[in-house]
Amino acid sequence: MAVKLQSIPQQRVTGSRHNPMAEPPPVSLYYATRHARRCSRDGAPPLGERTRSVATMSLSSHDHAFVPPHRLLMGPGPSMVHARVLHALSQPLVGHLDPIFLNLMNTIQASLRTLFRTENEFTIALPGTGSAGMEAVIANLIEPGDRAIVGVNGVFGSRLATMIERSGGIPLRIEAPWGQIISLDAVHDALSRGGPVKAVVLVHAETSTGAWQPLEDVGALCRAHGALLIIDAVTSLGGLPVEVDAWGIDACYSGTQKCVSCPPGLAPLTVSPRAMEAVRQRRTPCHSWYLDLSLIAEYWNDRSRAYHHTAPISMLYGLHEALRLIHEEGLPPRFIRHQLNSDALLAGLEPLGLQPLPPAAHRLPMLNCVTLPEGIDDTLVRTQLLQDHGIEIGGGLGPLRGRVWRIGLMGESCQQAHVLTLLNALEDIFAQHGWLDQPGRAVQAAVETYTQSQLSARRGA
Repeated sequence: MAVKLQSIPQQRVTGSRHNPMAEPPPVSLYYATRHARRCSRDGAPPLGERTRSVATMSLSSHDHAFVPPHRLLMGPGPSMVHARVLHALSQPLVGHLDPIFLNLMNTIQASLRTLFRTENEFTIALPGTGSAGMEAVIANLIEPGDRAIVGVNGVFGSRLATMIERSGGIPLRIEAPWGQIISLDAVHDALSRGGPVKAVVLVHAETSTGAWQPLEDVGALCRAHGALLIIDAVTSLGGLPVEVDAWGIDACYSGTQKCVSCPPGLAPLTVSPRAMEAVRQRRTPCHSWYLDLSLIAEYWNDRSRAYHHTAPISMLYGLHEALRLIHEEGLPPRFIRHQLNSDALLAGLEPLGLQPLPPAAHRLPMLNCVTLPEGIDDTLVRTQLLQDHGIEIGGGLGPLRGRVWRIGLMGESCQQAHVLTLLNALEDIFAQHGWLDQPGRAVQAAVETYTQSQLSARRGA
């Protein structure tokens, strides 16, 4: 039986910095710089220096434990993980059919329904990363000969088209320049060209370009033409509204390592009754036994619990705690936090000559894709960030390789102190190479954005 949506609690996370609508401490340039320089202040070596010996140590025998360096993860994923999630991962194992664990699975399903904004009974956490969720949806809903419209405006739209082909389907590509969105008119035109279409497949948050795909009107269009709507929400879930029921989405998958801020290894997935009926009415069995949703459904079904696989027990502990943190913060404040930190980051990057790739109306707040000015050495800067400052950001993929940076502000990584730390480190590196005449402007621009936000919040209180 589907669980009813519950109201999203509006309380802030105990002991966290997450709720930007709460009364913040006063921001000053001194306060900002103190946080930004905490890893490189006089008398203390930078974070990268403190950890480099560990990172480069040679494991000469199996007797040496692996001790990873501390990194500030601000790339396209994975994101930082809250200490409560790490603690949950270390809890004792129970069996995957233990009644205690089955109750935990029920709780996770209810929490995921709230996050996806759906009443779909089939709402689970699939073992594997977001790509496993992608492959599961395509392998189950696309049969040989099925035609599927797929938006291709980046790496992951292209990957979806490849998966459709490997499932024997026929991908009908709607192409758009990287950094741009797939227009509703283009989807309408593709659906109206004649011939049956099994599904329309779109990427909500294209991680390779930072483009935010509008979805509000696509579901009704698909239903009018008898097509399913499949959405990739790997990067958006937990950082942007994902309204599965309101938008008429039939299958939506994500990954735990982005805005959910749990380690990689699970793919949250929800499938509508309409899409599950399509799975059950397949002409041929799903070519993947492990990803066969009709079999997996019986394991997650509280009425049957038919054995299918041994669940990743510790990962589900971690996901449960990550979902608790999300719901304690509340979704609307969480979305505001992502947007505010993105605004501050982009304001700080502008004096460095870094401009966003997507147009303003379609920029993701949790994945900021910025173009590099002439003369900036992509690999050199990212290497220095990692080695000297312990900060990871992402480079470009495909045709954007060497031309853009992808800076993630996802979940736990999306913090004011992290934004200021990154900007300070970039200023240091740019100044070292003679690319910056006036250090301090980037951090100051970000601080001004935070200050204006605080003043607006006080006036509205």
